[in-house]
Amino acid sequence: MLTLIRLFFEFFKTGLFAVGGGLATMPFLYNIAETTKWFTKNDLTNMIAVSESTPGPLGVNMATYVGFSVSGVAGSIVATLGLVFPAIFIIVIISKFLKKFKQNPYVEAVFHTMRPTSTGLIVGACWGVVEITMFYLDKYNITSKFIDLFNFKSIILGFILFFLIKYTDKHPVVYIALSAVIGVLLSF
Repeated sequence: MLTLIRLFFEFFKTGLFAVGGGLATMPFLYNIAETTKWFTKNDLTNMIAVSESTPGPLGVNMATYVGFSVSGVAGSIVATLGLVFPAIFIIVIISKFLKKFKQNPYVEAVFHTMRPTSTGLIVGACWGVVEITMFYLDKYNITSKFIDLFNFKSIILGFILFFLIKYTDKHPVVYIALSAVIGVLLSF
């Protein structure tokens, strides 16, 4: 029961403060990984890959996945509700007052200030994903060899996919499927 309460609370905090969509939840998920030990950073990278390749919002998919891995079906329901409850609650309240205060300079200033904050959270999350997938920081810290710092398979795959996406006109599902096949074949 305490685990379910903690799941709700951790994802409630994430849903309350992660403004800007699914990628903005990433710093909070890193924090959950460090504080609860429910999953590792590598597990988080795998969860991102699965969440990005399945329908639905990233944050909701992540909450459902973590909740299920920690406490089964009940955990997935509790974590997902914890994540979405703040947004639903805030939207209901804001919708009541937004019409009155839409032109208020303070309200405009708050929304204007939230944009760079969301961008910062998303950039931080992207860097976290790049750091985990492109670099071997733990190995480098042990050996101090510059060559041990890089995950060359991931870097090469990243560049190939970048150029394919930039210079071909395929549906995103093609790149996801191609990445999955390459990951299986090359044991990523």
